[in-house]
Amino acid sequence: MQINGAHVLVTGANRGLGRQFVLSLLDRGAGRVYATARRPELIDVPGVIPLRLDITDPASVAAAAAAAPDVKIVINNAGISTGANLVTGDLDTIRREMDTHFYGTLNVIRTFAPQLADGAILNVLSAISWLAYDGAGAYHAAKAAEWALTNNVRLELAKQRTLVTGLHLGAADTDMMAWYDGDKTAPEVIVAAALDGIEAHRSEVLADDASRQAKAWLSEDPSFIYREAAAALTALTS
Repeated sequence: MQINGAHVLVTGANRGLGRQFVLSLLDRGAGRVYATARRPELIDVPGVIPLRLDITDPASVAAAAAAAPDVKIVINNAGISTGANLVTGDLDTIRREMDTHFYGTLNVIRTFAPQLADGAILNVLSAISWLAYDGAGAYHAAKAAEWALTNNVRLELAKQRTLVTGLHLGAADTDMMAWYDGDKTAPEVIVAAALDGIEAHRSEVLADDASRQAKAWLSEDPSFIYREAAAALTALTS
């Protein structure tokens, strides 16, 4: 799978990592880039094809697929972070996170899958797919579900030779993470790792130290994981 010459669709392309994906795809010679957002008028990168797309609306996803029938790589980047916890958070807000990260991503994959034989899907996941965080319970649950989704659709689409890659990262230096005082990785570094992963036919990309640490902790006892995570967070923010 080569980026150069490929026709690619990026969700949530109006800001943050999505916007950086668009820029980096153009730099790498992508043949056509469909930059999608709920408000495509906010997409400010020249040389792309802006499309309206709300991933939680199946009709909107179908319309985008009809407008981009030549796409061979789909980058599922669109997401939200509400700060809701599971016990005390508003249930409608929690459902909105799941509707976006799990069902929304699944909407896109199910709709585009028929045209992605010998193509690729990249799902933007998170270190929080693997590590709970007080103040992000809904995000953690939704990203964990999206990780499971990624692994399962990889199996389902193997027969049509569709590469399915999960991208995990900690904090990227974007407006969504402006509140965070710890270490943040430049978006262009995250995106370069992701696109390199697609070209290397990798199923998983760990883009920074935070994602590598979270993955390493998966085999540990939860009491150890969360003691160490709390200590690391204190060190980062003190």
